[in-house]
Amino acid sequence: MSNVSYYTAEGLKKLRTELKQLKDVERVKASRAIAEARDKGDLSENAEYDAAKEAQGMLEMRISKLEETLAGARLIDESQLDNTKALVLSKVKIKNQSNGMELNYVLVADGEADLAAGKLSVNSPIGKGLLGKSVGDIAVIQVPNGILNFEILNISR
Repeated sequence: MSNVSYYTAEGLKKLRTELKQLKDVERVKASRAIAEARDKGDLSENAEYDAAKEAQGMLEMRISKLEETLAGARLIDESQLDNTKALVLSKVKIKNQSNGMELNYVLVADGEADLAAGKLSVNSPIGKGLLGKSVGDIAVIQVPNGILNFEILNISR
């Protein structure tokens, strides 16, 4: 049984595009590489053939994982989300209480997380700690280096 995970329209499109690329382009390349290696002679001592078969196996595993992810993917209806609490797709402005640093994140599903772009996974320690909090709340979050306290300054969509 697949796990249900929630995505934005952009995130689902990205997954579908990657899957299409892997199936339509990369699979053909892998098959061609195997055929070329097979044509080079004795398969029992053909390292190029072994490498091509292993690459094909990794590709098929990635395709299978993407198909499983897409099977459990659900599109988030932003109109149904509560704007007063930090939820998936919330833009959250937080302040680190120990150093006063202010940070802005968008809480997203695992597959869309990109810290450099300010997209924080709801399954990360900080993401989990922010979920369900309202403006003015203090999120006490256990991280590998200890405990962080973040004040929720703003929540928007």
